[in-house]
Amino acid sequence: MTDRRRLLLIAAIAFLAAVAGAFIGRAFIARPAPVENALHTLLHHDLDLDSGQKARMDEIERRFAVRKQALDLELRADNARLAGAIEAEHGYGPGVAAAVDRSHQAMGQLQKETLEHIFAMRAVLKPDQAAKFDAAVVKALTAKER
Repeated sequence: MTDRRRLLLIAAIAFLAAVAGAFIGRAFIARPAPVENALHTLLHHDLDLDSGQKARMDEIERRFAVRKQALDLELRADNARLAGAIEAEHGYGPGVAAAVDRSHQAMGQLQKETLEHIFAMRAVLKPDQAAKFDAAVVKALTAKER
């Protein structure tokens, strides 16, 4: 076997091993569900909402999805401005500082509106459902890995 063929064989084996490792890793190592998914599952599957509650929740979620998309776009634009300022200043100059401050404002607004969304959903719940919801929110916010 020539050196070139041996090198190609080693590369092919290494590639197949990497693909197999990635597949095995994804199959056997589960990541924890994001907070949004845990709350979504609780709301839509575990709390036994009545039809009126479901309709109100759907409307609350629809409105928030529109607003969240707008805030996400704003954060992306802020990141682009930050990247431009870093590229222009090559250090922590006034443009970078301003871009960071603007980004923090958008992040803060997203956090505030997310909390308003959570409280709006909570207001739809019956007392026993609200207690379970509160426990899930507290658990999500205090989990070691989020």
